[in-house]
Amino acid sequence: MSYVVIARKYRPQSFDDVVGQEHVATTLKNAIKSGRVAHAYLFAGPRGVGKTSMARILSKALNCEKGPTDNPCNQCDVCKRVSEGADIDVQEIDGASNRRIEEVRDLRQNARYAPSRSRFKIYIIDEVHMLTTEAFNALLKTLEEPPPHVKFIFATTDPHKVPETIHSRCQLFEFRRLSTGDIAKRLSQVCEAEGVKAEDGVLNAIARAARGAVRDAQSLLDQLIAFCPTTLTLKDLHAILGLISEEKIFQLVDAFAGRNPKAALEVVHELYEQGKDVGAFLEQAISHLRDLMIASACGADSALIDVAQAGREAVKRQATLFTS
Repeated sequence: MSYVVIARKYRPQSFDDVVGQEHVATTLKNAIKSGRVAHAYLFAGPRGVGKTSMARILSKALNCEKGPTDNPCNQCDVCKRVSEGADIDVQEIDGASNRRIEEVRDLRQNARYAPSRSRFKIYIIDEVHMLTTEAFNALLKTLEEPPPHVKFIFATTDPHKVPETIHSRCQLFEFRRLSTGDIAKRLSQVCEAEGVKAEDGVLNAIARAARGAVRDAQSLLDQLIAFCPTTLTLKDLHAILGLISEEKIFQLVDAFAGRNPKAALEVVHELYEQGKDVGAFLEQAISHLRDLMIASACGADSALIDVAQAGREAVKRQATLFTS
């Protein structure tokens, strides 16, 4: 049996499984329960935050054999087919490779016919902003007067590229970047399910590197598990990502605080000799200085500081060097 990557293996299967998008999940659940499901939705937000997963869950909720329901069973044939991407009545379309007017005309033609086996015929168009102007114009008529058995779910990372005429005919949901804490919690659940141990601070470091995208975090975790399958360590994570250890960042800032240019230059030279990415180093240094600024203003226990609990004492110590 072929290996299934973590991002797919642990893909959310219900509204409650989606991390960090409670405002979207709650609205959709209430819409289903009250029978107020719109004919078209526009899911907008950064990549890897759950837009396509939410679209699949909504499709299952509408077509589940026990539904429409705000809690799809994931056991019936319909739910299983949607989860596998194999349901003939739920079509996932890549807007980047199906962007021409000809493809949209085919979609309009097929939308006229009733679903083969399900309650609704649902079209999920990912990266919808990639459609041509002509394709959008061809889609307008169907959005204005949709057949009662058709639902559209559009997903995009660039909502400003979607014409206003499309916007006005859809319910817009803004998906947010996930917090480091939410992502780290999700990664912890995955590690527990996979039987993998993680050194303190590793999951937080992965979450920070993912910059709010849970899918990117899961891909990094997958890569790290392949590199060190027993216990995940910060050292191995830094090796994979080409990051600079927190120890070096602290050394550099200590040199700045102590007005010791020789020590600072030695740290920079060592990193250069190791072939480290200067851009990544600067990003880490800026992030660390931000944490020090927040620690000085709000205290080292502030939730605004993006550091694991074990590292807060070090941040607190270093922050005092700049408060006098």
